[in-house]
Amino acid sequence: MRARAALAATAVVSIALVAAGILVVAVLRHNLTERAGLEAEVTARTVAGAQAALNGDFGTLDLPDDEDDLVQVADATGKVLAAGDELRGRPVLSDYAPASAPTPTPAPAGTASGGRHQDDDDNDDHGHDSTPARGKVGTEVERRTLTVRVGDESHAYRFAAVRGTTYDGRTYTVYGGASLADEQATSDQVVRAMLTGLPCLLVVVAAVTWLVTRRALRPVEGIRAKMAEITGSGDLARRVPEPDARDEIARLARTTNQTLAALEQSVERQHRFVADASHELRSPIASLRTQLEVAEQHPELLDVPDLLQDVVRLQHLAADLLLLARLDAGERPADTLVDLAALVREEVARRARTDRITPAVTAADTALEVKGSRNQLSRVLGNLLDNAQRHASTGITVTVDAVGDAVVLTVADDGDGVAPADRTRVFERFVRLDEGRSRDEGGAGLGLAIARDVVRRHHGTLSLTDSPAGGAAFRISLPRAH
Repeated sequence: MRARAALAATAVVSIALVAAGILVVAVLRHNLTERAGLEAEVTARTVAGAQAALNGDFGTLDLPDDEDDLVQVADATGKVLAAGDELRGRPVLSDYAPASAPTPTPAPAGTASGGRHQDDDDNDDHGHDSTPARGKVGTEVERRTLTVRVGDESHAYRFAAVRGTTYDGRTYTVYGGASLADEQATSDQVVRAMLTGLPCLLVVVAAVTWLVTRRALRPVEGIRAKMAEITGSGDLARRVPEPDARDEIARLARTTNQTLAALEQSVERQHRFVADASHELRSPIASLRTQLEVAEQHPELLDVPDLLQDVVRLQHLAADLLLLARLDAGERPADTLVDLAALVREEVARRARTDRITPAVTAADTALEVKGSRNQLSRVLGNLLDNAQRHASTGITVTVDAVGDAVVLTVADDGDGVAPADRTRVFERFVRLDEGRSRDEGGAGLGLAIARDVVRRHHGTLSLTDSPAGGAAFRISLPRAH
């Protein structure tokens, strides 16, 4: 990851630097070319405004004779009237083809004389300047970049063309040129400096990115190493280190510790489940074995009803454990419509012959449908009725009603009730309060735990409150099907 981050950062920086370098070089060349154009214009205007030129005496003009400043004077017909040493005997400059680089750019508006400048990069002899008045120099200027052979080499020059009119009415054009050699050398030097510094800068960026990424990911490596230790030792009570910073890595560490805590609780719950299930299974199995061993030696002492009761209890316990295992494995209830009112009437009628107390049912005549598994909801109702039968004194009431968008089922008894401190604990697995611990009456302590888990998987809630009759009231709320 550090290598990818360093490579990505280096690539982004290199692209940005190359783009910035190209822009800087382009702006630099533009400014240098404009500066050369201004120098050429100054030279051209100096010659065009000389008294000899205005008098038409072009043979006496004082023209520069160095190769960096070229001057040529031509009349309206294109005849060369005067030229510096480097351009003497050459055709008029308007016949030269423009150089390919550097490209000409518009001159800035406003000159020393208050006129405007006009670039002309075509092969026109003159721009669109009107003929100046007699004894005057035009306010407009044409600029172009031309390649001129001076001596044995060809060089790029920036030329400025200025028109003037003599006192006797003859028009002439003065071409002043400034060499671009120094400007080209300056831009080349800047390019070389950029090309030399770019690799060094990219190396620095890559190194800094590598080091910063390594330091930023050091807590992640600590978390990984600690997780490897926890995995190897199997000790889920250990936790990964949490950085002091309030960043993504700190949140990752906290989330990891929360996950470890949830996993630890889940494993502990499974261990308790296995231990409690083993304990609950051991009692009826031991009882069955004892009775069978006695019956083998003394058949006349066999207590068949007691033996049958242990077998039934063992069967119910096995069924409860199997259902809890399926629920823990993530089994989802069926998505069928169940009329909860009809289900209550059927379940109460089915149990009427065996129940100690016949419940009083209050349910609406209309269908109160929910989505889920009919068998699982019937199991929940049966567990709540079994609990009420164990604790009720004289009466049990079952109420089904619609409350908003929910169907509410309440099973209440007139027993001793449940203390507020135990109203959460009774839903835990294998938990039986003191009055329910006898083997014959109390069961295994799984009925309410199964009811709670099934209701949760049906997107509902199961709560315990006080009954109006003084006992306990279990209230189930399930989303109503529409």
